[in-house]
Amino acid sequence: MENCSAASTFLTDSLELELGTEWCKPPYFSCAVDNRGEGKHFSGESYLCSGALKRLILNLDPLPTNFEEDTLEIFGIQWVTETALVNSSRELFHLFRQQLYNLETLLQSSCDFGKVSTLHCKADNIRQQCVLFLHYVKVFIFRYLKVHNAESHVPVHPYEALEAQLPSLLIDELHGLLLYIGHLSELPSINIGAFVNQNQIKLFPPSWHLLHLHLDIHWLVLEILYMLGEKLKQVVYGHQFMNLASDSLTNVSLFEEHCETLLCDLISLSLNRYDKVRPSESLMSDQCPCLCIKELWVLLIHLLDHRSKWSVSESFWNWLNKLLKTLLEKSSDQRRPSVPVIQSRDPLGFSWWIITHVASFYQFDRHGVPDEMRKVESNWNFVEELLKKSISVQGSILEEQLRMYLHCCLTLCDFWEPNIAIVTILWEYYSKNLNSSFSISWLPFKGLANTMKSPLSMLEMVKTCCCDKQDQDLYKSSSSYTIFLCILAKVVKKAMKSNGPHPWKQVKGRIYSKFHQKRMEELTEVGLQNFFSLFLLLAAVAEVEDVASHVLDLLNFLKPAFITSQRALIWKGHMAFLLMYAQKNVDIGVLAEKFSCAFREKAKEFLVSKNEEMIQRQTLWTLLSIYIDGVQEVFETSYCLYPSHEKLLNDGFSMLLRACRESELRTVLSFLQAVLARIRSMHQQLCQELQRDNVDLFVQSSLSAKERHLAAVASALWRHFFSFLKSQRMSQVVPFSQLADAAADFTLLAMDMPSTAPSDFQPQPVISIIQLFGWDDIICPQVVARYLSHVLQNSTLSEALSHSGYVSFQALTIRSWIRCVLQMYVKNLCGPDDLLIDKNLEQGVEKEYMEQLVKLTRLLFKLSEVKSIFSKAQVEYLSISEDPKKALVRFFEAVGITYGNLQILSDKSAMVTKSLEYLGEVLKYIKPYLGKKVFSAGLQLTYGMMGILVKSWAQIFATSKAQKLLFRIIDCLLLPHTVLQQEKELPAPMLSAIQKSLPLYLQGICIVCCQSQNPSAYLNQLLGNVIEQYIGRFLPASPYVSDLGQHPVLLALRNTATVPPISSLKKCVVQVIRKSYLEYKGSSPPPRLASILAFILQLFKETNTDIYEVELLLPGILKCLVLVSEPQVKRLATENLQYMVKACQVGSEEEPSAQLTSVFRQFIQDYGMRYYYQVYSILETVATLDQQVVIHLISTLTQSLKDSEQKWGLGRNIAQREAYSKLLSHLGQVGRDEMQRLENDNT
Repeated sequence: MENCSAASTFLTDSLELELGTEWCKPPYFSCAVDNRGEGKHFSGESYLCSGALKRLILNLDPLPTNFEEDTLEIFGIQWVTETALVNSSRELFHLFRQQLYNLETLLQSSCDFGKVSTLHCKADNIRQQCVLFLHYVKVFIFRYLKVHNAESHVPVHPYEALEAQLPSLLIDELHGLLLYIGHLSELPSINIGAFVNQNQIKLFPPSWHLLHLHLDIHWLVLEILYMLGEKLKQVVYGHQFMNLASDSLTNVSLFEEHCETLLCDLISLSLNRYDKVRPSESLMSDQCPCLCIKELWVLLIHLLDHRSKWSVSESFWNWLNKLLKTLLEKSSDQRRPSVPVIQSRDPLGFSWWIITHVASFYQFDRHGVPDEMRKVESNWNFVEELLKKSISVQGSILEEQLRMYLHCCLTLCDFWEPNIAIVTILWEYYSKNLNSSFSISWLPFKGLANTMKSPLSMLEMVKTCCCDKQDQDLYKSSSSYTIFLCILAKVVKKAMKSNGPHPWKQVKGRIYSKFHQKRMEELTEVGLQNFFSLFLLLAAVAEVEDVASHVLDLLNFLKPAFITSQRALIWKGHMAFLLMYAQKNVDIGVLAEKFSCAFREKAKEFLVSKNEEMIQRQTLWTLLSIYIDGVQEVFETSYCLYPSHEKLLNDGFSMLLRACRESELRTVLSFLQAVLARIRSMHQQLCQELQRDNVDLFVQSSLSAKERHLAAVASALWRHFFSFLKSQRMSQVVPFSQLADAAADFTLLAMDMPSTAPSDFQPQPVISIIQLFGWDDIICPQVVARYLSHVLQNSTLSEALSHSGYVSFQALTIRSWIRCVLQMYVKNLCGPDDLLIDKNLEQGVEKEYMEQLVKLTRLLFKLSEVKSIFSKAQVEYLSISEDPKKALVRFFEAVGITYGNLQILSDKSAMVTKSLEYLGEVLKYIKPYLGKKVFSAGLQLTYGMMGILVKSWAQIFATSKAQKLLFRIIDCLLLPHTVLQQEKELPAPMLSAIQKSLPLYLQGICIVCCQSQNPSAYLNQLLGNVIEQYIGRFLPASPYVSDLGQHPVLLALRNTATVPPISSLKKCVVQVIRKSYLEYKGSSPPPRLASILAFILQLFKETNTDIYEVELLLPGILKCLVLVSEPQVKRLATENLQYMVKACQVGSEEEPSAQLTSVFRQFIQDYGMRYYYQVYSILETVATLDQQVVIHLISTLTQSLKDSEQKWGLGRNIAQREAYSKLLSHLGQVGRDEMQRLENDNT
């Protein structure tokens, strides 16, 4: 039955061979074609990929489709296929050696690019013939060789007699062939590279062909010997060497001798590679110089292991171990002469290196395909001995060597089954050297210095050690101790997976036994670091609670002085175990209780320490920051929170916050934000799970318990953190951004978990917090802007507040936004004064705050209330939401337009109330800019925005509710105490800001005066005072009309769109000029008379002149012409007179204006007697413009002349009459008639 089963197995395996293999071409070693891109690791013509190895092992026909003809051609000669080897074996082997010789002679030819093609073809042809012959020998043995009974006395045919001698003859010939070709290691050095011609065909030199032919011969000889043994089932003796040597040569002895020699050759080739490789690159470099040599290793592994299973022979590892042991032995007396002497500068390192590489070859199956599921034969027995030798060298173990050895060992742990003995051997070494740093002087120190920076980095190191795949650059990145930890983790994990907890108990016993009080007292800082690394790794791969408990017990053995000096490291170790508990979802209660108490004590010490004690504070802060960072990681990695998590948040934080400086506060508040975010995230997950359908009672109870735990932790945060934030709202100790962020996080926590908030915030904790940090006018605008941005960004919170009973949420938020925009320069008031008002004002605002304002503006414009205002006003706002100042201007305008469009009185009243709510205490917002410290950018913003407000909201300010605010704005901005002091100069930035914005104020106030529900004399008085103050302040130094074009009062008149306000404003301006700028004090003319005359002239040029204005201003101008002799004044007064007369002609048809005539009549009565010459001269000017005006004055002039002469009592005044006659001469016939009457008058 067993034979039938074996036959069936052979048949099945033979049918599984690849059908697409090209059987007509015998396999051979080749690395000329790279098939690895197609998923193959070896060439398609190789012994593995072609299935030749499999056919050999399964005892199948080596080449089923070859040598089927009656004759065949070998070495250029035709032979009979079925008898050639029996009849002509010596001749064939002779021809074979001759071909070898021919190939060797080709090596003497110079191989340049011109000859390489020819040489390649010749060498390849020779090789193909030789390989073909050896394959023929295999096929002949399988198909044609018959087994003869040597004890039979029956006469046999001569051919049969020759055939019976063939096995022995083959033994002799193969032995002779091996002696002829010698060792692989004796071949001349060759270059594996190839020439590539224009057709991308690789051309190899003869030396390459010779090497690969030698590889073919060595392997095919083994195949032939193996097939011969399988065919004959008996030992075959060689005849030729029986009589020449005392040893008997058999097929078995030749096979084993050749195997040994071939392995020695392969070891020698590997040794040549190893001598050129750095230890740091040993496992990254390829052991084999050629892919074909790698294939030969794989072939030997399969053949020798297969042979050892079915016969009494050694496995591959035994063969290799035997040769490596001789390499490790100092004396080589026991080596047989047939084995070449192999020497190495580093036999230990080479042994590790070659075993590791060869172990990787076990992954290839009989077809050369990697198979991870394939059972791999291990070689642990030899490796254990090798490891003992590696770490037992007295006083001469170098870290650089040890890293390489252990890296190899770690790689072997990947390939083979777990071996606890390896861990035991290594632990014996490292337990004695725990205080060593395991560093290499010429490599950067990357080990424990980086590993121990933080608890998280300690855990990361442990995770790295536990990874299934390690970094190839492990030599440079890790110490030998770290590599040992990797081995420990890998072995324990694999052993526990296959054998349960028993291996862990073995390892635990070995490791725990090495730590006792004396050993713990001997630990240095480095030793303590290695101690924590070891036990953290044990906790990661096995029982975390058991390991952590043991560590706490062991740490109690440390000396108090050592604990004090290494407290930071001990805290990091504690926190690392806490983190591991959290990651494994284990309750942290035991560790948290002890650790949090230690934290409270250190926080108290930090609080009472003096700022001058920098070293002590720095030491304490190092410990506190370890705790803070670690607790943050605990919360972020915990799957769910337990009551023990609350213990980590004790009153130590309350003490710590009061003692922190800015940089330290940043760390603590960052921790707070991270914990708040984690709690909210976990709460949202719980809510989602509770809302699911079909939640059973057990799950619901579990979720409710988790929610209570969350609430307890949240309450601890309110208790220990929020009270501090509340107390620091107005201080500048806490960074603005973090204060706002933390407050916003608490607001969101109050939204999610309102019951956790303090009782004084109930029943509306969210509104209470927003009032503290978002709507309170005493809070720094930087905090408010960032805080409200967070609140508005949370759509759930924003919508809930907008639709809640608290209707003022949006209005108060708008008010805070207005304050933030108006106070954007407040922080810069402490800087140097900037008088360059044309400079880009945005440079005066911090970039971060400006970005925050833009964000707040964008979010605010999404509020329904703001959208409604812009919609009703039909004002576009989307494009300006990126510029806060433009957005505020547009908002003020939209509110004014919306109010103006309202028709119902109740709606208007409600809108006024809402608008005033938007503004709040707006004058308090701008008060910082109006102090003694002048900042031009702030003043520009203040006066500009308030001017736009006054003009845009003029109709609102016309109401009795809002008029008081307008009065305060005028008093505060336009008529402060400093302005009323005429002798005192205003600061240039303030004057510049008023000049730019004054037209807005004047226009707005005029609209209020025109539309006021209750006309106010006080408001008109304020308007007059403003005009009076600023007409003079902005008059140019030189009285040129061209310099008056930008006078703010004239701009106000010029830009007014509606008629009633302009007439009202102009009337007020004229009245002020008449009262304040054209009044004479005795005989002295008013100051800056020329400039005011120029102003009046420009006023008449730019506006329509009313007769009322002429009545007010003309007397003063006429008085200037009479009393002032300054040419500039006379010229400007004359031009004004001409403009007024011409203005009065418009619409008066033929008759002159009665008001104008009245003014001139009064003028004649006042000055005609004393200043008759000037009066007549002025009237001559008038006559040139309008004769009718003067004609209507003739009677008055004549009467004035007579009264003058009568007064003086000297008779006729000849000079005056001549002057009068000159005037009358300009009046035509009427004048001449009057002259005649004067002549005829004898009175």
